[in-house]
Amino acid sequence: MSDIANPGENALLSNHPSNSLSQDEESPSKQASSQAAMWHRTRRNAMMRKYGDKIGPLERDSSSNALALSLLLTSNASLFGLSLLSGRLPWQQVFLLALFPGSMFSLWTLQILHDLLHGSLLDKRSNSFLGLKKSVATDRLMFWGSMPSAFGYYLYLKYGHLTHHKNLGDPSSASLKQLFESDRVDFEDGDVLFVSHRMKLKGEVGPAFQVGGRNVTMSISKAGFNSWKEGKLLRNVIAFATSFMYERMMLTINDAVVAVTGRNYFFPNKPEKFHRECANYCRCAVAIRALLWKIAGWKSLLFLYLSETLWSIPPHPASAMFVSNHGSSVDESGQCIPSSSTYAGRWYSIFTLFTNYHCEHHDFPQVPLHRLGELRRIAPEFYPKGSKDNVFRIMAKAFTRPDFYACMDSNIQMVS
Repeated sequence: MSDIANPGENALLSNHPSNSLSQDEESPSKQASSQAAMWHRTRRNAMMRKYGDKIGPLERDSSSNALALSLLLTSNASLFGLSLLSGRLPWQQVFLLALFPGSMFSLWTLQILHDLLHGSLLDKRSNSFLGLKKSVATDRLMFWGSMPSAFGYYLYLKYGHLTHHKNLGDPSSASLKQLFESDRVDFEDGDVLFVSHRMKLKGEVGPAFQVGGRNVTMSISKAGFNSWKEGKLLRNVIAFATSFMYERMMLTINDAVVAVTGRNYFFPNKPEKFHRECANYCRCAVAIRALLWKIAGWKSLLFLYLSETLWSIPPHPASAMFVSNHGSSVDESGQCIPSSSTYAGRWYSIFTLFTNYHCEHHDFPQVPLHRLGELRRIAPEFYPKGSKDNVFRIMAKAFTRPDFYACMDSNIQMVS
C-alpha cells in the first residue's frame, strides 16, 4: 500500500472555501483516509507524476463559472415554473413532466452545487465573489441554489460530501448506527445514507429510538434491502424503489418537523450548530413549498418530489451511474476497484451533466465538471477505453447481485 501524501487533496479538505461550513474538532482534514480514498490518492499521484503538466491546468480552470451559474439559474427557474404548471395537470402528466425534464434539472442542480462545494465553480484566482468572501458566497449559493425542492440537497452537501471523499468504504465510518448516533457536526460518510438502500454494508443498523422503555431500531433503507433476493432483478428493483421513495417522503415530512421544533431528532447527539443549520434551512425550504402549494396546489410538490427521486430509480438512464458509482468490481489482476464511471456516450454525459465521470471526480475533485472527460484522453491507461456502456445492463447487474459498498469487504491493493 502506498502512503504518499497528496498536497492537492489535503489542501482541498483543509483550506477549501467551504470548510468553514462544516468544521468541528475532528475535521475531515485531520482524519486518516480510508483504503478506498488512498486508492484514489495513489492513482492521482501516479497520474500527476506522468501527466502533471496537462492535468494541472484542468484543476486550475475556472472557465465553467458563467456557464455553470447560468445552468443553475436555469435549472432552478425551470423547476419552479414546471412545479407551478403541474398544479394544472393530471397526475399522470405530472409524472411524465417529472420524468423529463424535471429529473434532469434536479440532477443538474445537484451536480452544479456539488462543483461549487469542491471549489470548482467560483473563480479560483479570487478570494471573493460579488463582494462576498468566497466561503460566504459558497454557503449562500448552496443554500438558496438548492431551492425549490421537496427534500433538497443542501444539508447532505454541507455535512456529508467532503467526508465521503475521505472515508468512502471505511467500515469504521460506514455504520448506520454510528452515523445516526455520532456527536460530530459532519456525517462520517454522507453517502452511506444513500447506498444502504442498495448495497451491502458492515456494522450495526440505526437509528434507534426509545419506545416504551426499550430501544427500537428503525431503518427504512435496511428493511427494504433485507427483502432483496439475489438473482431476483424485478423484486429487488421494486424493493429499492419502494424503500427509497418512502424514505424520501419521510424526509420531506421531517423537514416540517425540524422547521417547527428546531431539532432533527434522527441525530440526537449532534451539536447545536448542526440543529440550528437544519432548522434554518428547513424553515426557508418549507416556506417556499408552502408558497408553491398555495399558488398551484399539492401537485406542485408532487412534481418536485418525483423530480428528485425518479433519476435514481430504474429504468431511468441516470440510475445506472447512481447505483454503480461505488461498487466492488475486481480487475484482471484481482484488485478491488471502489469507484467507477459510466461511459455511455456524449449525450449521456450531457444529460447527467458529467456526473457519470465519478471515478475521475474522486481522482481529481477540483477538476470542473465539464473537463472531467479530458482525464481519460490524457491518462488513458488509468481509465477504461470506449463509451459503449449499456446503462440497462449496468442496472441489471447492480440489482441482481449487489456489491459491498466501495470495497469495504476487501483488501484494496495499491501500487505507487
